[in-house]
Amino acid sequence: MSEWFTNERAAGMSLFEVAHGCTRREKMKEDPADGALFNAGMVADSRIIMDALLRDAGELLRGVTSLVDVGGGHGAVSVAIARSLPHVRCTVLDLPHVVAGAPPDDKVEFVAGDMFEHISAADAVLLKWILHCWKDEDCVKILRRCKEAIPTRDAGGKVIIIDIVVGSGSQEPISKEMQVLWDLYIMYVDGVEREEHEWCKIFTEAGFSDYKIIPVLGFRSIIEVYP
Repeated sequence: MSEWFTNERAAGMSLFEVAHGCTRREKMKEDPADGALFNAGMVADSRIIMDALLRDAGELLRGVTSLVDVGGGHGAVSVAIARSLPHVRCTVLDLPHVVAGAPPDDKVEFVAGDMFEHISAADAVLLKWILHCWKDEDCVKILRRCKEAIPTRDAGGKVIIIDIVVGSGSQEPISKEMQVLWDLYIMYVDGVEREEHEWCKIFTEAGFSDYKIIPVLGFRSIIEVYP
């Protein structure tokens, strides 16, 4: 961290790049054990958030018959949705090396691809813990691809974001240690945590017309974004 704060060249990179000489994503691709550890963590986190989502926000998927989980890793979110709502056709889009390691599941289709290039057509696109890893200009690019993939709002099209809205969510106290570790993680991946007006800015730039924030669990929120 000392180098990151004091060296101009290092300041232009993430903490991870300063320490390892490559990005976090490059490291996971090159080191299968590291990637497996990350994916296992995401699966565990998904089980927690999906219990809350399917219990408290069932209306979220009303009318949705197809969903693409962008950056969905090994499909824990999509599997939970498909098993609870079997009429919803779920697809996971992730990078080829991630999809290659995903366990087979007859309820979910895995597609190798790049969210910056193309997202398959569906009623809804899900982005869980994705956008906080990217700067505003990259988020706008991702959201524009999402908008291309979904139908109009009148036809039920929406993007569903599971992320943090600073100042929103539950008022339950968060331990100082947890908050410090989370802030460190965001610096480590060179990520961004956004307040509502910052989310609104990237939604508008990506061409969306409206959004709704639903606090669901702790400091997390669901954001429904409409074309």
